[in-house]
Amino acid sequence: MIDSLNGEVISIGLDHAVIECNGVGYRFLSAPPTLARLTRGERARVMTAMVVKDDGVTLYGFADDDARSMFHKLQTVSGLGPKLAIACLSVFDPAELAGHIAGDNVKAIQTIPGVGKKMAERMILELKDKLDAFSSAPPDAASATPSGAGSALVTEQVVEALVGLGFNERVARPVVDKLVEASPEESSSALLRAALSQLGKK
Repeated sequence: MIDSLNGEVISIGLDHAVIECNGVGYRFLSAPPTLARLTRGERARVMTAMVVKDDGVTLYGFADDDARSMFHKLQTVSGLGPKLAIACLSVFDPAELAGHIAGDNVKAIQTIPGVGKKMAERMILELKDKLDAFSSAPPDAASATPSGAGSALVTEQVVEALVGLGFNERVARPVVDKLVEASPEESSSALLRAALSQLGKK
């Protein structure tokens, strides 16, 4: 069992990264918020989870224990596998997701790619009483809506994350600006995921 990786970041992709530890490069799948914290050529530590299936072994990486714990919790839901769990963590951080589940916010949960109404309702039903360690209070919709200054801050955060992933700022900033203009209420995680999707097609 590989519990964590601590070494030099060799490469970063749209959904994965490679960290070299003692001469061995470990490739792991991860969500954009975790990948955004990594920088090529610098040392980093990520928590990991190994998923063994008939078709192979896959390593998943997380910025902290909360994200990894949520990853495991999500997979206790019937029909929710590791890829969908990563999709959940790509849109919401653990506290945000726990808050939406605690608040029966089906519509918010449905914004996760691959999660329909039935899956959102199943997540709430099966996890509502199991996420006290993350957050028991639904997110405050008013505080979640950024003001003009808040939008500017989110833009800078997402641009910095993309630069850290190796994208040129001159290419990344116009993409982020358009996304923020179109969806000013989106979280930085959701905007980062959308920006990565668009930049990956260029």
